[in-house]
Amino acid sequence: MTAAVRFDLRRAPFSVVSEAALYATCIEMARWADERGLAAVGISEHHGVDFVSAPTTLAGALLGATRHVDVSVNALLVTLHDPVRLAEQVATLDVLSGGRFRFVAGLGYRHEEFAMAGVDRSRRGAVLEEHVDVLRKAWSGDPFEWRGRTIVVTPTPVSRVEDLLWLGGSVRRSAERAAHLRLPFFTMSLDPMLGEIYREECEKVGYADGAFMYPLGPSFVHVAEDPDRAWDAIGSYALYDAVSYNEWQTGDHDNPIAIEAVTVEDLKASGMWEIVTPDQCADMVRRLGFVALHPLMGGMPPELGWESLQLYVDKVLPQL
Repeated sequence: MTAAVRFDLRRAPFSVVSEAALYATCIEMARWADERGLAAVGISEHHGVDFVSAPTTLAGALLGATRHVDVSVNALLVTLHDPVRLAEQVATLDVLSGGRFRFVAGLGYRHEEFAMAGVDRSRRGAVLEEHVDVLRKAWSGDPFEWRGRTIVVTPTPVSRVEDLLWLGGSVRRSAERAAHLRLPFFTMSLDPMLGEIYREECEKVGYADGAFMYPLGPSFVHVAEDPDRAWDAIGSYALYDAVSYNEWQTGDHDNPIAIEAVTVEDLKASGMWEIVTPDQCADMVRRLGFVALHPLMGGMPPELGWESLQLYVDKVLPQL
Protein backbone atom coordinates (compact mmCIF):
# COMPACT_ATOMS: atom_id res chain seq x y z
CA MET A 1 0.00 0.00 0.00
CA THR A 2 1.41 3.40 -0.93
CA ALA A 3 -1.55 5.73 -0.42
CA ALA A 4 -5.05 5.94 0.93
CA VAL A 5 -7.60 8.70 0.63
CA ARG A 6 -9.65 9.55 3.68
CA PHE A 7 -12.80 11.56 4.19
CA ASP A 8 -14.61 12.79 7.30
CA LEU A 9 -16.77 15.34 5.40
CA ARG A 10 -16.29 18.13 7.92
CA ARG A 11 -17.14 21.52 6.46
CA ALA A 12 -15.78 24.77 7.84
CA PRO A 13 -18.35 27.55 8.36
CA PHE A 14 -16.67 29.55 5.59
CA SER A 15 -16.68 26.66 3.08
CA VAL A 16 -18.70 27.36 -0.06
CA VAL A 17 -19.11 23.64 -0.83
CA SER A 18 -22.58 22.29 -0.06
CA GLU A 19 -23.08 19.09 1.94
CA ALA A 20 -24.57 17.40 -1.13
CA ALA A 21 -21.58 18.40 -3.28
CA LEU A 22 -19.17 17.22 -0.60
CA TYR A 23 -20.74 13.75 -0.46
CA ALA A 24 -20.95 13.48 -4.24
CA THR A 25 -17.32 14.50 -4.66
CA CYS A 26 -16.25 11.99 -2.02
CA ILE A 27 -17.79 9.17 -4.07
CA GLU A 28 -16.31 10.52 -7.29
CA MET A 29 -12.83 10.80 -5.79
CA ALA A 30 -13.02 7.27 -4.37
CA ARG A 31 -13.99 5.91 -7.79
CA TRP A 32 -11.16 7.85 -9.42
CA ALA A 33 -8.61 6.62 -6.85
CA ASP A 34 -9.78 3.03 -7.31
CA GLU A 35 -9.34 3.21 -11.09
CA ARG A 36 -5.78 4.52 -10.66
CA GLY A 37 -4.53 1.90 -8.25
CA LEU A 38 -4.69 3.60 -4.85
CA ALA A 39 -5.12 1.04 -2.11
CA ALA A 40 -7.73 2.19 0.38
CA VAL A 41 -10.43 4.65 1.32
CA GLY A 42 -10.97 5.56 4.98
CA ILE A 43 -13.88 7.29 6.69
CA SER A 44 -14.79 7.97 10.33
CA GLU A 45 -17.87 8.47 12.52
CA HIS A 46 -19.20 11.22 14.80
CA HIS A 47 -22.68 12.54 15.57
CA GLY A 48 -24.27 15.93 16.09
CA VAL A 49 -21.42 17.70 14.26
CA ASP A 50 -20.42 18.12 10.63
CA PHE A 51 -18.94 14.65 10.21
CA VAL A 52 -19.81 11.27 8.72
CA SER A 53 -22.78 10.16 10.82
CA ALA A 54 -23.88 7.04 8.91
CA PRO A 55 -20.61 5.19 8.25
CA THR A 56 -22.01 1.88 7.02
CA THR A 57 -24.31 3.71 4.60
CA LEU A 58 -21.44 5.76 3.19
CA ALA A 59 -19.19 2.69 3.13
CA GLY A 60 -21.80 0.88 1.04
CA ALA A 61 -21.85 3.73 -1.47
CA LEU A 62 -18.04 3.78 -1.61
CA LEU A 63 -17.83 0.01 -2.07
CA GLY A 64 -20.47 0.16 -4.79
CA ALA A 65 -18.53 2.85 -6.63
CA THR A 66 -15.24 0.93 -6.52
CA ARG A 67 -13.93 -2.49 -7.47
CA HIS A 68 -10.54 -2.93 -5.84
CA VAL A 69 -9.87 -0.60 -2.89
CA ASP A 70 -10.43 -1.57 0.71
CA VAL A 71 -12.91 0.65 2.55
CA SER A 72 -12.52 1.10 6.29
CA VAL A 73 -14.20 3.03 9.09
CA ASN A 74 -11.61 4.33 11.55
CA ALA A 75 -13.34 4.33 13.96
CA LEU A 76 -16.91 3.04 14.05
CA LEU A 77 -18.46 3.87 17.42
CA VAL A 78 -19.80 0.44 18.31
CA THR A 79 -21.12 1.60 21.69
CA LEU A 80 -23.68 3.84 19.96
CA HIS A 81 -25.10 1.13 17.67
CA ASP A 82 -27.53 -1.74 18.12
CA PRO A 83 -25.07 -4.65 17.72
CA VAL A 84 -27.49 -6.95 15.92
CA ARG A 85 -28.34 -4.32 13.29
CA LEU A 86 -24.65 -3.48 13.01
CA ALA A 87 -23.77 -7.16 12.54
CA GLU A 88 -26.26 -7.39 9.67
CA GLN A 89 -24.98 -4.21 8.02
CA VAL A 90 -21.32 -5.22 8.24
CA ALA A 91 -22.01 -8.77 7.04
CA THR A 92 -23.90 -7.42 4.05
CA LEU A 93 -21.06 -5.03 3.17
CA ASP A 94 -18.55 -7.86 3.51
CA VAL A 95 -20.48 -10.22 1.25
CA LEU A 96 -21.31 -7.59 -1.38
CA SER A 97 -17.73 -6.32 -1.57
CA GLY A 98 -15.98 -9.68 -1.49
CA GLY A 99 -14.19 -8.85 1.75
CA ARG A 100 -13.14 -5.27 1.06
CA PHE A 101 -14.74 -3.73 4.17
CA ARG A 102 -13.33 -3.49 7.70
CA PHE A 103 -13.65 -1.24 10.71
CA VAL A 104 -11.98 -0.22 13.93
CA ALA A 105 -14.36 -0.54 16.88
CA GLY A 106 -14.26 2.71 18.80
CA LEU A 107 -15.31 3.27 22.39
CA GLY A 108 -16.52 6.84 21.78
CA TYR A 109 -15.84 9.80 24.03
CA ARG A 110 -18.02 12.85 23.24
CA HIS A 111 -20.65 13.27 25.95
CA GLU A 112 -23.13 14.73 23.44
CA GLU A 113 -23.05 11.58 21.31
CA PHE A 114 -23.88 9.29 24.21
CA ALA A 115 -26.74 11.61 25.20
CA MET A 116 -28.10 11.52 21.64
CA ALA A 117 -27.92 7.73 21.55
CA GLY A 118 -29.38 7.27 25.04
CA VAL A 119 -26.33 5.27 26.14
CA ASP A 120 -24.80 5.51 29.61
CA ARG A 121 -21.31 6.82 28.92
CA SER A 122 -19.99 5.55 32.26
CA ARG A 123 -20.65 1.98 31.05
CA ARG A 124 -19.07 2.36 27.64
CA GLY A 125 -16.29 -0.17 28.30
CA ALA A 126 -18.77 -2.86 29.33
CA VAL A 127 -21.08 -1.95 26.45
CA LEU A 128 -18.24 -2.25 23.94
CA GLU A 129 -17.26 -5.69 25.23
CA GLU A 130 -20.87 -6.87 25.17
CA HIS A 131 -21.41 -5.60 21.63
CA VAL A 132 -18.20 -7.16 20.33
CA ASP A 133 -19.34 -10.48 21.80
CA VAL A 134 -22.69 -10.11 20.02
CA LEU A 135 -20.96 -9.29 16.72
CA ARG A 136 -18.70 -12.32 16.98
CA LYS A 137 -21.62 -14.67 17.71
CA ALA A 138 -23.79 -13.07 15.04
CA TRP A 139 -21.21 -13.56 12.30
CA SER A 140 -20.98 -17.29 13.05
CA GLY A 141 -24.32 -17.72 11.31
CA ASP A 142 -25.63 -19.84 14.20
CA PRO A 143 -28.59 -18.88 16.43
CA PHE A 144 -27.65 -17.49 19.84
CA GLU A 145 -29.37 -15.97 22.85
CA TRP A 146 -28.97 -12.32 23.76
CA ARG A 147 -31.01 -10.46 26.36
CA GLY A 148 -33.65 -13.19 26.38
CA ARG A 149 -34.05 -13.21 22.60
CA THR A 150 -32.98 -15.72 19.97
CA ILE A 151 -30.84 -13.96 17.35
CA VAL A 152 -30.02 -15.17 13.84
CA VAL A 153 -28.01 -12.87 11.57
CA THR A 154 -27.76 -13.23 7.81
CA PRO A 155 -25.83 -13.18 5.56
CA THR A 156 -22.76 -14.92 6.98
CA PRO A 157 -19.61 -12.88 6.27
CA VAL A 158 -17.00 -14.21 3.88
CA SER A 159 -14.22 -12.72 6.03
CA ARG A 160 -12.87 -13.82 9.40
CA VAL A 161 -13.79 -11.74 12.42
CA GLU A 162 -10.15 -10.56 12.70
CA ASP A 163 -10.26 -9.31 9.11
CA LEU A 164 -13.50 -7.41 9.68
CA LEU A 165 -12.91 -5.93 13.11
CA TRP A 166 -10.02 -4.28 14.93
CA LEU A 167 -10.30 -2.72 18.37
CA GLY A 168 -9.32 0.91 18.80
CA GLY A 169 -8.09 3.00 21.71
CA SER A 170 -5.21 5.06 23.02
CA VAL A 171 -4.84 4.06 26.68
CA ARG A 172 -3.53 1.00 28.54
CA ARG A 173 -7.02 -0.40 29.15
CA SER A 174 -7.73 -0.36 25.42
CA ALA A 175 -4.63 -2.42 24.65
CA GLU A 176 -5.50 -4.92 27.39
CA ARG A 177 -9.10 -5.15 26.20
CA ALA A 178 -8.05 -5.85 22.60
CA ALA A 179 -5.85 -8.74 23.72
CA HIS A 180 -8.51 -10.20 26.03
CA LEU A 181 -11.11 -9.97 23.24
CA ARG A 182 -8.59 -11.65 20.92
CA LEU A 183 -8.69 -8.87 18.34
CA PRO A 184 -6.09 -6.84 16.43
CA PHE A 185 -5.40 -3.43 18.00
CA PHE A 186 -5.36 -0.03 16.29
CA THR A 187 -4.27 3.11 18.14
CA MET A 188 -3.72 6.76 17.37
CA SER A 189 -1.23 6.96 20.24
CA LEU A 190 2.48 7.32 19.56
CA ASP A 191 3.39 5.75 22.93
CA PRO A 192 5.45 2.61 22.13
CA MET A 193 4.48 1.13 25.51
CA LEU A 194 0.95 0.49 24.25
CA GLY A 195 2.33 -2.01 21.75
CA GLU A 196 4.35 -3.69 24.48
CA ILE A 197 1.30 -3.87 26.75
CA TYR A 198 -0.77 -5.36 23.95
CA ARG A 199 1.86 -7.98 23.09
CA GLU A 200 2.30 -8.94 26.76
CA GLU A 201 -1.45 -9.34 27.26
CA CYS A 202 -1.75 -11.39 24.04
CA GLU A 203 0.91 -13.74 25.39
CA LYS A 204 -0.89 -14.03 28.74
CA VAL A 205 -4.19 -15.04 27.12
CA GLY A 206 -2.59 -17.22 24.45
CA TYR A 207 -3.64 -15.07 21.51
CA ALA A 208 -0.97 -15.81 18.91
CA ASP A 209 -2.53 -13.92 16.00
CA GLY A 210 -2.47 -10.46 17.55
CA ALA A 211 -1.62 -7.50 15.32
CA PHE A 212 -0.86 -3.91 16.30
CA MET A 213 -1.05 -0.75 14.19
CA TYR A 214 -0.15 2.82 15.14
CA PRO A 215 0.17 6.13 13.23
CA LEU A 216 2.80 6.40 10.54
CA GLY A 217 3.54 9.90 9.35
CA PRO A 218 1.21 12.86 8.90
CA SER A 219 -2.55 12.62 9.17
CA PHE A 220 -2.99 15.03 6.25
CA VAL A 221 -0.82 15.04 3.13
CA HIS A 222 -1.46 17.36 0.21
CA VAL A 223 0.67 17.32 -2.94
CA ALA A 224 1.41 20.64 -4.65
CA GLU A 225 4.03 22.04 -7.02
CA ASP A 226 4.26 25.15 -4.81
CA PRO A 227 3.62 24.20 -1.15
CA ASP A 228 3.80 27.80 0.11
CA ARG A 229 1.11 28.88 -2.31
CA ALA A 230 -0.97 25.81 -1.41
CA TRP A 231 -0.71 26.65 2.30
CA ASP A 232 -2.12 30.10 1.51
CA ALA A 233 -5.14 28.44 -0.12
CA ILE A 234 -5.63 25.56 2.32
CA GLY A 235 -4.32 26.85 5.63
CA SER A 236 -7.65 28.13 6.98
CA TYR A 237 -9.31 24.75 6.27
CA ALA A 238 -6.44 22.89 7.94
CA LEU A 239 -6.72 25.13 10.99
CA TYR A 240 -10.45 24.46 11.21
CA ASP A 241 -9.71 20.74 10.89
CA ALA A 242 -7.31 20.89 13.83
CA VAL A 243 -9.22 23.25 16.12
CA SER A 244 -12.62 21.60 15.71
CA TYR A 245 -11.18 18.12 16.36
CA ASN A 246 -9.27 19.25 19.43
CA GLU A 247 -12.42 20.86 20.91
CA TRP A 248 -14.13 17.46 20.96
CA GLN A 249 -11.45 15.70 23.01
CA THR A 250 -12.20 14.58 26.55
CA GLY A 251 -10.23 12.70 29.18
CA ASP A 252 -6.59 11.68 29.28
CA HIS A 253 -5.41 10.11 26.05
CA ASP A 254 -2.62 10.45 23.53
CA ASN A 255 -3.61 11.59 20.04
CA PRO A 256 -1.04 13.38 17.86
CA ILE A 257 -3.67 15.22 15.81
CA ALA A 258 -5.41 16.65 18.90
CA ILE A 259 -3.19 19.70 19.23
CA GLU A 260 -3.68 23.18 20.68
CA ALA A 261 -3.32 24.97 17.35
CA VAL A 262 -3.86 28.71 17.07
CA THR A 263 -2.11 29.46 13.79
CA VAL A 264 -1.19 27.67 10.58
CA GLU A 265 2.41 27.78 11.79
CA ASP A 266 1.34 25.58 14.72
CA LEU A 267 0.07 23.01 12.24
CA LYS A 268 3.28 23.06 10.26
CA ALA A 269 5.32 22.62 13.43
CA SER A 270 3.27 19.59 14.50
CA GLY A 271 4.29 17.56 11.45
CA MET A 272 0.79 16.09 11.20
CA TRP A 273 -0.37 18.42 8.40
CA GLU A 274 2.04 18.34 5.45
CA ILE A 275 1.94 20.01 2.04
CA VAL A 276 4.75 18.58 -0.09
CA THR A 277 6.05 18.59 -3.62
CA PRO A 278 5.73 15.40 -5.69
CA ASP A 279 9.41 14.57 -5.06
CA GLN A 280 9.01 15.13 -1.32
CA CYS A 281 5.91 12.95 -1.32
CA ALA A 282 7.75 10.15 -3.09
CA ASP A 283 10.50 10.37 -0.46
CA MET A 284 7.85 10.21 2.26
CA VAL A 285 6.34 7.05 0.78
CA ARG A 286 9.77 5.44 0.51
CA ARG A 287 10.48 6.30 4.15
CA LEU A 288 7.11 5.41 5.66
CA GLY A 289 5.65 3.03 3.08
CA PHE A 290 2.37 4.96 3.08
CA VAL A 291 0.73 8.40 2.90
CA ALA A 292 -2.80 9.51 3.79
CA LEU A 293 -4.28 11.97 1.31
CA HIS A 294 -7.19 14.05 2.61
CA PRO A 295 -8.54 15.79 -0.52
CA LEU A 296 -11.69 17.35 0.97
CA MET A 297 -10.29 18.39 4.35
CA GLY A 298 -12.45 20.95 6.10
CA GLY A 299 -14.68 21.37 3.06
CA MET A 300 -11.91 22.96 1.03
CA PRO A 301 -12.63 23.63 -2.67
CA PRO A 302 -12.70 20.26 -4.45
CA GLU A 303 -10.49 21.54 -7.25
CA LEU A 304 -7.62 21.80 -4.76
CA GLY A 305 -8.14 18.20 -3.73
CA TRP A 306 -8.30 17.08 -7.33
CA GLU A 307 -5.00 18.84 -8.09
CA SER A 308 -3.33 16.95 -5.24
CA LEU A 309 -4.72 13.59 -6.33
CA GLN A 310 -3.69 14.16 -9.94
CA LEU A 311 -0.16 15.13 -8.96
CA TYR A 312 0.12 12.02 -6.81
CA VAL A 313 -0.85 9.79 -9.72
CA ASP A 314 1.10 11.66 -12.41
CA LYS A 315 4.30 12.57 -10.56
CA VAL A 316 4.57 10.49 -7.38
CA LEU A 317 3.48 6.98 -8.36
CA PRO A 318 5.88 6.78 -11.34
CA GLN A 319 8.78 7.27 -8.91
CA LEU A 320 7.81 4.37 -6.66
